[in-house]
Amino acid sequence: MYEMVKGANVGLGSLIEGEADSVIVGLGWVSPTGEGDADVSVLLLDDSGKVRSDEDFYFYNNSCALDGSVQLLGKTPTGEGSEDRISFDLSAVPSDVTTVLITASRYESARFDELGALQLTLSDGAGEPLLRFAIDDAGAVSALIFGELYRRAGEWKFRAVGQGYEAGFAALASDHGVDIDDDAEETVETEPAAQEEAVEPLQPAADEQPRRDPEPDPPTTPATDVAASAEAAAPAPSVKRAARPRTSKKKVTLPRTPKKSLAENESWAGARLFPVSALKSDRDRETRATSVLLAVMAQVPEFGRRLTAGFGAHAGRMETFTEVSLPHGDAPRRPDGVIRVERAGKLWTALVETKTNGNPLKAEQVQAYADIAARRGYEAVITLSNDVALEGSPLVEVKIDRRRKNKVGLWHLSWAEVAHQAQMLLRHEGLGNPAHAWLLEELLHYLHHENSGCHGFHNMGPAWVPVRNGIQDETLCQGDPRALEAVESWERLVRQVSLGLGGELGRKVLPVQRARRGTDAVVRRTRMADELCRDGRLRAELRIDQTPGVLAVAADLRTYKIRTSIDIAPPAHGYPLSWAKRIVRELSEAPADLHIETLVEGDGGGPRGTLERLRPEPGDLLPGGAAKITGFRLSLFKGMGTQRGNTESGFIRSVDEAVNKFHASVVTHLDRMQTRRRAVPGPAAADDE
Repeated sequence: MYEMVKGANVGLGSLIEGEADSVIVGLGWVSPTGEGDADVSVLLLDDSGKVRSDEDFYFYNNSCALDGSVQLLGKTPTGEGSEDRISFDLSAVPSDVTTVLITASRYESARFDELGALQLTLSDGAGEPLLRFAIDDAGAVSALIFGELYRRAGEWKFRAVGQGYEAGFAALASDHGVDIDDDAEETVETEPAAQEEAVEPLQPAADEQPRRDPEPDPPTTPATDVAASAEAAAPAPSVKRAARPRTSKKKVTLPRTPKKSLAENESWAGARLFPVSALKSDRDRETRATSVLLAVMAQVPEFGRRLTAGFGAHAGRMETFTEVSLPHGDAPRRPDGVIRVERAGKLWTALVETKTNGNPLKAEQVQAYADIAARRGYEAVITLSNDVALEGSPLVEVKIDRRRKNKVGLWHLSWAEVAHQAQMLLRHEGLGNPAHAWLLEELLHYLHHENSGCHGFHNMGPAWVPVRNGIQDETLCQGDPRALEAVESWERLVRQVSLGLGGELGRKVLPVQRARRGTDAVVRRTRMADELCRDGRLRAELRIDQTPGVLAVAADLRTYKIRTSIDIAPPAHGYPLSWAKRIVRELSEAPADLHIETLVEGDGGGPRGTLERLRPEPGDLLPGGAAKITGFRLSLFKGMGTQRGNTESGFIRSVDEAVNKFHASVVTHLDRMQTRRRAVPGPAAADDE
């Protein structure tokens, strides 16, 4: 992989064999506290170093260009944290766009020097890493230009920028011609029925001239044009514009409460586009699931593009096929499906191998399809199964001949991720065509039906029972490979729970990976396996967008209990007794057995008790003496199932139910409390003191 330094540039043609049409950029960082995050955005600039219009500004509310040139793919967990990925179809970038600026910004007073392992990676359309740019000197800035793609003499190049803005993203955006709202204190309210979320207006642009490294490649690029910077240094005119909602009112979304049925009684089953009653064998399930999914992908472009953009596919006309016969040695091979995307006469092709009902992928099958794809010039092999892929732990071992000119990308999708993406479009982001919304609704019904076999990760594997029994009778020793298998299954489960919760909320929910810089995924899991053998616990943390704190999950295999908890900081104003009363009051509708613990400085713990006991006496939460309160920990306990599978008493289901119950009954109250605090700026009013 080509290592970049700040200010350096490189032509993509020297890194990619053939035309550099499709690339994937990843922005990554590690948060020591687990709470750090940033929003990624892309700006398309013309010769003047400015956007042509606000439509050239892509962020989480405007994540995809109509021409397919830019698509924000969202966050993906990595071994050290998370990575925000962006897909670029450079052949579709308009000819009057000369620079693509890749940036990120932090919220409110947060700064990039609070994050570690800041880096940008660039891969080709097959996912093969090409270059890496590590930023070690971000400084106390809240907006950062990671890098830029730019044209020079008809060739696309990349420049490692690493330039920060102390005044925040408003200054960065204003410097490049984006009009922003000058009233940053107002909170935009939207109707819940419209399923919209307000976008916080950006702060007014500050008079700031950013530092930029000298451009070694003459002539000077638009993004670093001196005249443009001088123009941006002058106070920008204040232009009001409405905040962009997450979901347009014109789009069709799936109602949370279905319309009243006209059936005479509950025994009448509604007609479905994809029936599941006749599915009797695994082969039937695989064939039906493949055909259903590929058909919907071809007919709902928003959905098909969302699933394939991260694999390097073009944005264009998609056609899908099943049971295609391809020559391979003495006997032809028949992959479960084929996806082809055509744009401007260029074809992108992926072979699809599908498994349902928990059946594992077969290495020899996937290897054969990878060989066929390489020989025929296809771009990708996509596997679908109930399993969840983990970094550093491939589902199947496949050898890719790097000497071949045509590189084949090997990608995996879990059925849970397919359902998550469909749910995000239906419930939260919306689709412009009612027929497309209906097709996705039918697909979701099919995937969730017990007969489909597309239930997601639903078995902890053969090592689970021996590990659980070994912890119970204290015979499980550190270094036992079965403990590592159990940890990998646990990580798959946590990722699936994150997908389910994120699809329900319409927010990003990601597992937090706390690791030292440079620690790879296998080393981290080995350490977790040793902790499991020693303590008998499996732990995980989930970061939920727009939620204070991190949701922690701990499964104790000795007591058979699952603990879900969240730590919240004390209010910025008021007295400790006021804090205690306020927390108890805000949690008035939470479960009575909710545990509340006061966190204090030092090694000793603070007072604790159940919500039921603390309601009449919130003052019992106050520590004695001069101990300083650093926060409060809210916890719920639930008995866990002991079986491997996703049955009523199964471990997987009990973890999923524990997380969802804790969020619905506890975290939602904290979200409302945080929303009210934001809506009332300034010092808090006197509470109970």
